[in-house]
Amino acid sequence: QVQLAESGGGSVQAGGSLRLSCAASRSTYNIYYMAWFRQAPGKGREGVAVIGPGDAAAVYADSVKGRFTISQDNTKNTVHLQMNSLKAEDTAMYSCAADLGGGNWCRAIFTGPSDTAFWGQGTQVTVSS
Repeated sequence: QVQLAESGGGSVQAGGSLRLSCAASRSTYNIYYMAWFRQAPGKGREGVAVIGPGDAAAVYADSVKGRFTISQDNTKNTVHLQMNSLKAEDTAMYSCAADLGGGNWCRAIFTGPSDTAFWGQGTQVTVSS
């Protein structure tokens, strides 16, 4: 079991920045891939960024490439999502997930995590134009 807790959401004007954090109850660094997903009202869940076990690599949705950066602090069991140049369309509930994934972890940004993934409660991001 892994408990995840997101923080760092809030309201910001377009063009601004926010840094989301996802704190895990235990180390996930070399075991799980970590991912950020978001869901806006009336829309389906969208993969935002995924980072592989042990910082293998990172994958981003086209809509956030060049603006968002996912990173891990394995000493604090925390994953961050730095979000710059925010747009109104980035407004959503952001949730982090931890999953085993195996060799296909990078596909999770498109397919979503497995049914056995661990999820946090989410943090709201609101961007006003």
